[in-house]
Amino acid sequence: MPEPNNRKTIFGWCMYDWANSAYITTVVAGVLPAYFSQEVVGPIGVKIGGIPYSATTLWGFTIGLAAFLTFLFAPILGAVADFSSTKKNFLLIFAYTGSLFTILLYFCQAGDIFRTLFFFLIAQISFICGNVFYDAFLPQITTRDKMNWVSGKGYSYGYVGGGLQFGLTLGFLAGHEQLGLSQDMMARLGLAFAGLWWATFSIFPAKHLSETSSQETLPLRFRHLPFWLGCLAIGFSRTVQTARRVGNLRHLLIFLLAFMFYNDGIQTVINMATIYGKDELGLNITDLMLTLLIIQVVATMGALVFSRLASWLGTKRTIMLTLLIWSGVVIYAYFIQSASEFFGLGMVVGLALGGSQALSRSLYGSMIPPEASAEFYGFYTLFSKFSAIWGPWTFATMTIITGSSRTSILSLVAFFLIGLVLLSLVDEKKIPKTKWNDIFLSYSG
Repeated sequence: MPEPNNRKTIFGWCMYDWANSAYITTVVAGVLPAYFSQEVVGPIGVKIGGIPYSATTLWGFTIGLAAFLTFLFAPILGAVADFSSTKKNFLLIFAYTGSLFTILLYFCQAGDIFRTLFFFLIAQISFICGNVFYDAFLPQITTRDKMNWVSGKGYSYGYVGGGLQFGLTLGFLAGHEQLGLSQDMMARLGLAFAGLWWATFSIFPAKHLSETSSQETLPLRFRHLPFWLGCLAIGFSRTVQTARRVGNLRHLLIFLLAFMFYNDGIQTVINMATIYGKDELGLNITDLMLTLLIIQVVATMGALVFSRLASWLGTKRTIMLTLLIWSGVVIYAYFIQSASEFFGLGMVVGLALGGSQALSRSLYGSMIPPEASAEFYGFYTLFSKFSAIWGPWTFATMTIITGSSRTSILSLVAFFLIGLVLLSLVDEKKIPKTKWNDIFLSYSG
């Protein structure tokens, strides 16, 4: 196993957040939603099968589809990675697949609706799956007493890296005339730049992260298969058995259910914020991009401040505090009308975002067995992405029914409140400390 609390290892791990946050900031939250709405689809929308769809609706359905597809196979891949000690390999495969399809978004222009959605779908799936294996390293590179801080540090690296790349992209967009390029061309270059950033800085985790070779062999019943197919079979077998046993770990299951609800609200706010500001509030691109940059800056501090606060209040209580803040955010979002209100809301979102994400990851990491971390983080992703299916789809459906996104954004309060109630029932101290394999898993014979 990697040496816990090794500075170079933690640095390499944090740098993956630095690398891929350019994608989530510029592609998911920033440039692509606005470019997709304004140029690729256009303000009048598009008819598919005779039914009119707006850019907001298509975007919401695509986000939900990526979540659904990841939901299907993330735990199995996690189990395979644990068995074969290939977390690092999976991480890099998804990192470079995602960065490649992000770069390919450069070739998407006005009217290329399905090409844009396809490239984005592959990049989004790769981003989500890569994070399964990135998160799985957390219980192995640090000790429980420092897990909140290391998790927060990882997110702070991500907010700084993503914010820096996004800030450079905004600067290029603002000066596109001086550079002799159209705004559309500069937006496409900004998307390609995010992919190159992701690929380039993924060199650091490739260099500094390590894991010991697996000492396990395929069970007899799988040895007649090619090795890769045997690993896949045992991955499926482990996933089924682990799913059964997770149901017996009451407090871990309650946490996952709580996370499923409140993360649905968080991810929907993140994924739909820009297109909500563009279509519902009529804000210009400059206002939207500056707000996202503000969120990145504030979230950097939020991840570290809430990590420190957790050492005083406790991790669970601190997460509950952030959920109260999130509830206030979506209620206020229903009423806002101006760019200045959107800026102010962005600062609060940044504060809550940094704390809730970092502490949720570390709380879960403290409750699971390190030797099966990829498998368990696969379940973490399963619950988070199962919830993320319904948030954007509900948002898109409500927008179709009501003709407005305001009712959709207000409905997210329910997700935060349900998550808050369920989280209050969790007692993380009642999770068994004995090694997972010693209690439950036996794959001999």
